[in-house]
Amino acid sequence: MEIIHVSAECYPVAKVGGLGDVVGALPKYQAELGHVVKVVIPMYRTRFLYENQWELVHEGGQNLGPHWFHYSVIKEKTNKLGFDLYLIDINGLLDREKIYGYDDDTERFMAFQIAFCDWLSKWSHRPDVIHCHDHHTGLIPFMVKYCYAFNQQLAEVPTVFTIHNAQYQGWMSWDKYYYIPAYDSWKWGLLDWNHMINPLASAIRCAWKVTTVSNSYLGELHYSANGLEKLFEYEKGKSYGILNGIDTKIWNPQTDNYILKNYDRGMVEQGKRKNKKELCGQFDLDIDKPLIVFIGRLVGEKAADLLPEAISQSIYQHHGKANFLVLGSGDPNVEHQLDHMKKQFGGYFNSYIGYSESLSHQMYAGADFLLMPSRVEPCGLNQLYALRYGTVPMVRSVGGLQDTITDFGDPNGFGIRFNQPSVGDITYSVGRAIDLYQNKPEQYNWMRDHIMTLDHSWDKSAMQYIQLYESLKK
Repeated sequence: MEIIHVSAECYPVAKVGGLGDVVGALPKYQAELGHVVKVVIPMYRTRFLYENQWELVHEGGQNLGPHWFHYSVIKEKTNKLGFDLYLIDINGLLDREKIYGYDDDTERFMAFQIAFCDWLSKWSHRPDVIHCHDHHTGLIPFMVKYCYAFNQQLAEVPTVFTIHNAQYQGWMSWDKYYYIPAYDSWKWGLLDWNHMINPLASAIRCAWKVTTVSNSYLGELHYSANGLEKLFEYEKGKSYGILNGIDTKIWNPQTDNYILKNYDRGMVEQGKRKNKKELCGQFDLDIDKPLIVFIGRLVGEKAADLLPEAISQSIYQHHGKANFLVLGSGDPNVEHQLDHMKKQFGGYFNSYIGYSESLSHQMYAGADFLLMPSRVEPCGLNQLYALRYGTVPMVRSVGGLQDTITDFGDPNGFGIRFNQPSVGDITYSVGRAIDLYQNKPEQYNWMRDHIMTLDHSWDKSAMQYIQLYESLKK
């Protein structure tokens, strides 16, 4: 099959979160199954762009409302990512360093989608499937079906839409309707949700199949989808939950260049000890205490606003028997509180405000426990990285976290789970972690060994997507 993935992110070209990791890995595994796989993202001005070789494959022009724009498509020459990578450039819109966060993001991603459809409509052949990811590409299933400039060529090409996070929907007011190329006006209802143009809702209606990144998350969307609950219930017949995997070539403690000491299952105790010693030395923490880490965006979805009080209470209530390290950025108020806590809890707590790929790897390798108290977690990749590195996940029972982690109180359980995103539940779970680490070494060592045997590679999930694509031919 010929499969085209369209996304706003793709690791290592441009990444903000899990979307980038998925679009950087899934296509590679599909290509290894023998398919022709292409990934298309905007041409941000990132380091990857300047450090690699490219060839121009197409140039064209289209309108964004009354404004005509020129676009170009370049292809990475060496196939170094394991699939064909294409970047679409539009001067004045996509030529930025950051992926998101601009006042004209609506215009930027609208133009990107229009350019993609225009380019694809010029091909002499048709791909087997267009796989769109999140709301930044959510209008493509509508445009290929109903926009006059594209539907003669593309209306019969199957579209699949994957929801990585339904909280973000790309809303725009109807006064921007003219951005969308001319379409059958009878179909305007496929764009509308609650008197707004809603790209996520449009994709759910127009795509041939819809997927989410875990089964539990698909179920949660029927009662918690930021206003789209009825739509998910209505479209449940074409919706599927396919659990994300991880790229086990990148996330491998045996070969990881980011960590101080490589290790495998047989050397997990020694390997983690050396990495922990490096981490504790860098952040002035006690190597003999259990090290609990948080890695991620400091935002409400991740329950990061609870971290300052939860960590403070845990240090007080458990008499400083655990150390804490936080890596992330986001809410300035949370950042400030965590920064202030460094002085108050020196020797027990530290933080790194910002993003560091190398430090995140070192933390997975050196930590004893990974804390994920998320309010929303469609799949979660961090807990899967932790498992790979022998770090026990402490997770709230939500979304993909409850699909991938079992509590050590259950038969053959290998993690710590709690029910509420609350200071009380987090503090109680920290106590369980301390007790496990200090008083139940045999069980803790079994858990650490066992979780490194779990297979969360993309092999199974990539095949499930292929089977989904093939069902569209029937």
